[in-house]
Amino acid sequence: MRLFVLCLAAALIVPALARSDSLEGLERLIAAWLDSPHGDTRALSFTYWNEQGSVPESCAMCHSETGFLDFLGVGGHTAGQVDHPGTINSVIGCASCHTAEAHALDAVTFPSGVEVEGLGSSATCMVCHQGRQSNDQVADRVAGKPEDAVSEELAFVNIHYAASAATMLGAEARPGYQYDGRSYAGRFMHVPGADSCVACHAPHSTAVETDGCLACHRGVDELRDIRTQHRDFAGTGDRSGGIHSEIIALQSQLMDAIRQYAAEIAGMPIAYAGSFPYFFADPAGTGALTPDQITRENRYQNWTPRLLKAAYNYQVAAKDPGGYVHNPRYILQILHDSLTDLAGVTGLDISHLSRP
Repeated sequence: MRLFVLCLAAALIVPALARSDSLEGLERLIAAWLDSPHGDTRALSFTYWNEQGSVPESCAMCHSETGFLDFLGVGGHTAGQVDHPGTINSVIGCASCHTAEAHALDAVTFPSGVEVEGLGSSATCMVCHQGRQSNDQVADRVAGKPEDAVSEELAFVNIHYAASAATMLGAEARPGYQYDGRSYAGRFMHVPGADSCVACHAPHSTAVETDGCLACHRGVDELRDIRTQHRDFAGTGDRSGGIHSEIIALQSQLMDAIRQYAAEIAGMPIAYAGSFPYFFADPAGTGALTPDQITRENRYQNWTPRLLKAAYNYQVAAKDPGGYVHNPRYILQILHDSLTDLAGVTGLDISHLSRP
C-alpha cells in the first residue's frame, strides 16, 4: 500500500517536482509526507470506515482524498459540497493540494456559517481544520431552556478534532461558546512571515518549524515557554511559565468547577476521559473512571444549558493542544468566562482570576 501511494505521489506532484533540484529532493519531500498524519495509511482517520466499504459524504471531505477533491469541484463535481461517498484508505495526498481548484481556493465557510475570505494558501488547510461545531450550534441547542434545569433534549456537543484554523480566527469564526455581554479576541495577528498555516508548519510533514519562533522569542528553549502577556490569568501566583501554562491551569480549574456544578446542581457527578463521548457519569464522584465506565452507555446525560456550554468550551481548548500558539487570548477568554458562569451559581471564588 505504501509503495502504491509513493508511486501515486510521484506521478501527481508535478508542481513540487518543478521546485525540486533533483529526484533526491522529491524523494525527501514524499518521504516527509508519508511520515505525516496526512499520509498515514494506517491512521484511524482513514481506516475507521473500512468495514462499511466507503466514507460517508458527511465525513469524506476530510477523511478521504476523493471526498476532498469532490468538495473542491475537481472533475466536474459541484464545488463546496460532497455528493459521493469517499474511498476508504484514501489519505490526504498530493492531489488534494496540488490541483488548480485547490490553488484557486481563497475562502472557507466555517461551522458558524461565517465565510472568511482572503485566506490564500491557508484556505486548503482551513477546509478541514475548522471543527464541526461552533458557538452558534451550542446556542441553538440551549435556546429557550432554563439555565440550570436538566433537559433530556440536551447531549454533549463535540467541536471535533484539530480545529486550529477556527481557533486562530477566534471571534471571527466563533469556535468557542461566547457568552453574552463579553468581547472576544478575533484573528490572531502574528508577524508577517508567520501569519499562515504553512509559515509555521512544514507543508508536507506538517511538523512545526520552530527555528523562526525561537529566533524572535529569545531566552526560551521550546514553544511552550513563550509568553508575551505576563498577567497571572489563572491566579496561581506563578508567572514563570509560558502562556501554555496559564491555559493548562485554567483548564484544570474549569474541570473542577464543572465537576462541582454537576454534583451540586445537575444532580449527577461527572468525569472526563480522552475518548468519545468524553463526559461520563461518575456516581462515586471521584473523577477517576474505570474502563467499564468509559462507554457510550455511561455517557453523561444530566445536561443543563449552563453545564453544556462550559463542557463544550473545555473541549474546544482540549482539542486544540496548539491553542497557546494559534490564539491564546481567545482560549483564555472562553475558559475564564465558563468558570465565571459556573461560579455565579455554585459560589466558587474566582476573585484570583484575571481575564485577558
